Amino acid sequence: MYASIYFPSKKEIDAKIEQIERSEISMITKSLEASYILTEAFNQLKAFILSYKFKDEEEEIFFFKDAKPRFCSRLIYYRKVYNIEMNRPTGSDKQREYLSEILNDINRYNCKRLDFIRYYRSSSSHLDSLYFLRGQTNAEQYLETFRHEFDQNFSTNCDFKVAKILANDMLSAYLMDEIELLTDNGIKIFTNGFPASKITWLGSKAELQEQIFSWDSAGTFGKVPLTQLFDYIQNVFNIQLDRNLSRSFDDLKIRNSPTPFLDKLKNALLRRMGRK
Repeated sequence: MYASIYFPSKKEIDAKIEQIERSEISMITKSLEASYILTEAFNQLKAFILSYKFKDEEEEIFFFKDAKPRFCSRLIYYRKVYNIEMNRPTGSDKQREYLSEILNDINRYNCKRLDFIRYYRSSSSHLDSLYFLRGQTNAEQYLETFRHEFDQNFSTNCDFKVAKILANDMLSAYLMDEIELLTDNGIKIFTNGFPASKITWLGSKAELQEQIFSWDSAGTFGKVPLTQLFDYIQNVFNIQLDRNLSRSFDDLKIRNSPTPFLDKLKNALLRRMGRK
């Protein structure tokens, strides 16, 4: 809707982040480099918004409820991952305990904000003017302590809260993956028996994500966690997908045609059968 106004270089930023994620460097270096890129882009976004006049309240709410949080969540995520990896202990038991405690912290954070999380995830809008317009009195029970880059002209009562929730989604997936990949010696391995020879997915990322979500919805692979299924498919098909599964699914839901790839597969099979 309005996203291209605020992020004219979004494709360039996404390409840089994807290149970093694909590179053969440590997670500490990846998260640090990604943070640098996103911090610079964040500062540019802030400068733009401070000189920009929203067309109406609807546009302002969209920016602070959707556009800014989705961008800031990535910056929060990479900064948090950097800190996690910098302080990560040695030894499998200590690492599992360390990562599990961080995961518990995320769950405690979410539990204290369940009402707001339900409001946001249910796409409710009746309190949007209080939550996502600037200059409103804060009526929230839990105030965020984060004040880095805080500016009343660039912040609302809840835009950071949304960004933190989205970042926590990504962090939870990251932490669960890391816990699963630890062996008794503290060495990360894939335990699912990946094939020695990979084949490369030639379709779009959105098409593959649509397929994976459909498999998970139908329980095709049993009780395999969605994050584990994503990791396995990424490895087998030699592709890097968005780690924010919640955002990926939201993107699928808002498309005019919700299942274009599944429809394409069905039509291709019917033509092969001579039934179309």
